[in-house]
Amino acid sequence: MEDVDPPPLEDESAVSARPKRRFLRRLVNRLMLLLLVLAAMPLGLMLLYAVAPPVSNLMLARWFTGQPVTRIWTPLDRMAPSLPLAVAASEDSRFCLHHGVDWVEVRAAIRDTDEDGLPTRGASTLTMQTVKNLLLWQGRSPVRKGLELPLAVLADIVWSKRRTMELYLNVAEWGDGIFGAEAAAQRYFRKSAARLTPAESARLAAILPNPIRYDAEKPSRYVATRAGRIAARARQQSLPCL
Repeated sequence: MEDVDPPPLEDESAVSARPKRRFLRRLVNRLMLLLLVLAAMPLGLMLLYAVAPPVSNLMLARWFTGQPVTRIWTPLDRMAPSLPLAVAASEDSRFCLHHGVDWVEVRAAIRDTDEDGLPTRGASTLTMQTVKNLLLWQGRSPVRKGLELPLAVLADIVWSKRRTMELYLNVAEWGDGIFGAEAAAQRYFRKSAARLTPAESARLAAILPNPIRYDAEKPSRYVATRAGRIAARARQQSLPCL
């Protein structure tokens, strides 16, 4: 009977490496799954907010810390037409022209910097502000800004311009614990958002940069001057996309 050589013994180092490779494969697969879930979450929330009233991150933060929140969800067609005109004139005059990000203003902001290289003007659109309020976090952060741009472009695809404006006007902060146009109109002018005059709408838009510091009911000289400029621009503003 012919002798048969036994099969060669497997290298012990190769045998011991197998569990490590399996562990690394599982780890990579789980990380990829986590990244897919994280990428899908903003889209899922955008689809939800296309039909349902959302809650902003500032509202959630106040609830978690036991602070009061006043917000009365109000459809856009129950707000005075002067309000979106004033807000667009103040915050985003090219609202109907861009696709979530106003690259014209972004390039201008990059070009116009001070001696320290910091931008002297903002380029945040209403879409970007809405995305920040609903999907991201507050504060100045290059990481947040980097996420804000693609999410704003995606939001402009998912939401109509009318829905974006409606979302913004319902989640914008207009005072300490005051969120949305309806709550702001009742707080400052003791009337519904539907009955706001153009001058009152301009005053609400004027305090948006710092609603904790400024008061629409008793405007400072700065707010009154700013509101006058906004009202003048709003008279020339048109929003055909609404």
